[in-house]
Amino acid sequence: MGFFTSDFHRLGRPRLCAVALLGLSCLAASANAACMIELSTYADRDHAAEIDFSPTLEGATVTNSFKMLLDNAIVLDGFVQWTESVARGYGTLQYQCPQGDVTGEEYAACTVWQGVIYAASDKGDIELVPAEGQAAPKRLILADLGPSLRASAAFGEAGLPRVPWDVFEMNGCQE
Repeated sequence: MGFFTSDFHRLGRPRLCAVALLGLSCLAASANAACMIELSTYADRDHAAEIDFSPTLEGATVTNSFKMLLDNAIVLDGFVQWTESVARGYGTLQYQCPQGDVTGEEYAACTVWQGVIYAASDKGDIELVPAEGQAAPKRLILADLGPSLRASAAFGEAGLPRVPWDVFEMNGCQE
């Protein structure tokens, strides 16, 4: 007789329940480990900001879309486009951009950060931010984010009381 007949019955009800619970916990752990970037959320070490990725509904050039949530209910719109000459995931954060046909001057005025977004693994390996459909990295690095936000229209009397750290750690996966 095979495992599913005689060996399975020899485990007994308490051991069988333990095996089933172990299997379920393994499934839950693997589900968290396989979070796709478009469903991932991140927070900086000081909890001054959170990044929430969402599926991209833009054109073919945008590979990632996200929102950065800051103090005082300030929300920055973010997206990633890949550069052509040297392949890099180039990120942009915007604050209160006008909708529709925007001039270059208006676009520059509402852009509060631009730069390459790097991904860091548990081992410390540094790579580029993955596109949608790929596993979310453990950490994201948005170099010079804090100084850029401090110099932006989002910072000031009614704006940001503090700026986030440049490193964000994954803290969740949306369903």
